[in-house]
Amino acid sequence: MEVTMKKRGNQIISLLMVVMLLLLTPAQAWAAETDEKEVAPGNSQEMEDSQAEGSKEDTGSSEENMDAMDQQGEVTEPITKEDKPYLALGANLTPDQQQTVLELLGINPAELSEYDVIYITNEEEHEYLGEYVDAGKIGTRALSSVLIVKRDQGNGINITTKNISYCTIGMYKNALITAGITDADIIVAGPFPLSGTAALVGAMKAYSDMTGAKVSERSMDTALNELVLTGDIAEAVGDSQKAEELVAYLKQEVVEKGLNSKNEIREAIQEACSQFDITLAEHEIAELTNLLQKIGELDLDIDSMKEQAEELYEKISNLDAKSIFEKVADFFRSILDFFTGLFS
Repeated sequence: MEVTMKKRGNQIISLLMVVMLLLLTPAQAWAAETDEKEVAPGNSQEMEDSQAEGSKEDTGSSEENMDAMDQQGEVTEPITKEDKPYLALGANLTPDQQQTVLELLGINPAELSEYDVIYITNEEEHEYLGEYVDAGKIGTRALSSVLIVKRDQGNGINITTKNISYCTIGMYKNALITAGITDADIIVAGPFPLSGTAALVGAMKAYSDMTGAKVSERSMDTALNELVLTGDIAEAVGDSQKAEELVAYLKQEVVEKGLNSKNEIREAIQEACSQFDITLAEHEIAELTNLLQKIGELDLDIDSMKEQAEELYEKISNLDAKSIFEKVADFFRSILDFFTGLFS
């Protein structure tokens, strides 16, 4: 009798788990279908904008996992002068450095006059980055350069980096979405390995001039804050991908659920850190809370966010689905333990 009851209990649990799987699987498939619009995808001791030792703008990062130079670029369609792209050049590039950068961007230096060009100065880098990066790390020279072209709706944001050793494609993409940039192909380059932090200023300025859609000071400030803080978190946890996904996930939580109070956001951060298996220091949680409050005030559209970075948000969606299944499995395990204890 006791053995029979145990068998019955196990059969009931198994049946319930099958039912839950059948109920959850269509919902997961529907969620995946809603996100199908994105279109495919010698060493110097100098550092961008600085000669100070130990700067993030050095030719290499002290964190092995922060090396972004091996990333596969996303810009697969050539950007030609006929596309009417905009070019943001670092104002302090030497003639040789400028030629190197232009070649990396796929531009014939002899045809530079046929492009729309803006120059990003070191003063602008200090103005926009000064609140988040030490002046010594920003340095005295503007070298990062960006080529950007507007694409058709549904293209999403595609980024390729060349000689960028610190900022990853995901870090740029997250920040550009926050700034309101949509449907653009972007190439970021340096004359030698650079961190690329200041390149975001050029990308936003060039996009604004190209489209006539002004990127507000508040959006620009929040995007730069996000880029720098994501980099800091990546260094702290030793994994840039985890840091990118954590920030993107929390941004989605804030926008979708309308989180605005510090308590709500801190709870979301703690839950996300547990989900991503990340431990943050108290000051990092405080900085992330402040950033997410600023993001919540920008009136971002969640559908647009997902369209601009489909692959990134697909990963997050899969993570959510996995989390749900784990919770369901834990629930049924507890029921099984209950019945096992009851009949033992």
